[in-house]
Amino acid sequence: MDWKKYEGDFLLFLETGFIAVNQADEDASLKLFRAAEMLKPTNTLPKVGFGYLHLHKLELIEASKCFEEVLRIEPGNEMAKAFLGLTMSLMPTELSKGEKVLAEMTKSGDPMIKTLASTALDFVDRFVKTTPGPAEKRKP
Repeated sequence: MDWKKYEGDFLLFLETGFIAVNQADEDASLKLFRAAEMLKPTNTLPKVGFGYLHLHKLELIEASKCFEEVLRIEPGNEMAKAFLGLTMSLMPTELSKGEKVLAEMTKSGDPMIKTLASTALDFVDRFVKTTPGPAEKRKP
């Protein structure tokens, strides 16, 4: 197949993949991220998309691996870093590390990243930190 004729659609595949994740359409999101990945194999955005899908499914270890891989390749990728911070904040053993990453991202020059990090920190404060752990739930 001649993929070159679709190179201009890279961002369309990618953005549609994120929309599919938000609509809980795993099959479509996987196909769209894979198509984007085939068009630009060295671009890290499809890998961020796969991590985002794992995050939505609360597959936190898999999500972390995706975001960490992106950051090994592209250390300045603020989207991957913000999503990694959110992912870590949902893991009891990584909560404080995740909060530090999110706090750093609230200083981003990108208003979308700044909003994501601030919203994630608010979520962590309001819901994650106030939810009792397994041992606390057993207490009478």
